[in-house]
Amino acid sequence: MSTLDAWQDRCEQLFVAGGNAAVRRSAQEGMDELGPHPDLYCWLALGHVAEDEDDHDDEAERAFRAGLALDPDHLGLLAGYAELCLRADGFDRPGRAGRAAGLAKRLKELAPRSAEAGRVEAVERWARRGYWDDVRMRMAEQSVAAHDKAWNTEAQARALADDLARGDGPNGSAVTVDPTDREAVVRAATVEALSGPWNAPVRLLGRYRTAVWSVSMALAFATNVVLRQWGVGFPVRWCGWLWLVPVLLVDRRFAAVRKEAEARHVAGLEAAFAERGR
Repeated sequence: MSTLDAWQDRCEQLFVAGGNAAVRRSAQEGMDELGPHPDLYCWLALGHVAEDEDDHDDEAERAFRAGLALDPDHLGLLAGYAELCLRADGFDRPGRAGRAAGLAKRLKELAPRSAEAGRVEAVERWARRGYWDDVRMRMAEQSVAAHDKAWNTEAQARALADDLARGDGPNGSAVTVDPTDREAVVRAATVEALSGPWNAPVRLLGRYRTAVWSVSMALAFATNVVLRQWGVGFPVRWCGWLWLVPVLLVDRRFAAVRKEAEARHVAGLEAAFAERGR
């Protein structure tokens, strides 16, 4: 029989890997085996919250409430439920939004200097943000997301070049991949999907994505200026932006491979945990 710590470790690793559905399955399986427990209800709720959808938020609230019925002073449940309520729309979910203050107050009474209280205070500041704060925050998030996308594509493409140079791939040496090693799974999936001469342009654009993006932007701007000077009518005068299409397609191709590989990684983790539990 598995212990509570083993189930929690399983949920944590799956959560870090981005396997939200797997976290929910594991939390429920743990409670099926050990009985209802506030820690596992907390993981079940977090697995729903991470989806950021209304239906999942409703399920998360039910899990938070069920866990708090077992342990009203559970810091993780109080913090997670308070954060869910603070992020709720006061018009669509007035009851949920109205519970935020009481939950935050109770958490601060129990553990004012805890990490959970600090996280809730940060969300409270976020909830009190003004219009311009919201605009600046969204711009910062978009900038970070764009930077991460560029870095991920280039890093993935350079790793692919290294693997192909070593002879890895469908026609190269056979490599056994540990399904629980995320980086290894992503690299193997990338080799599988993007090897071969027909994918050479994709690999080249991916390796030099930053430089290609800069050149494409310059060409797009210059083309649009020339078309306007020639008196070309709308919408043809904006055709210069077509220079960006190859980079966008390359980003989507690499991102799709990463998404598929991460799904394999989560499935590998689940299989490894299941094998361990036999």
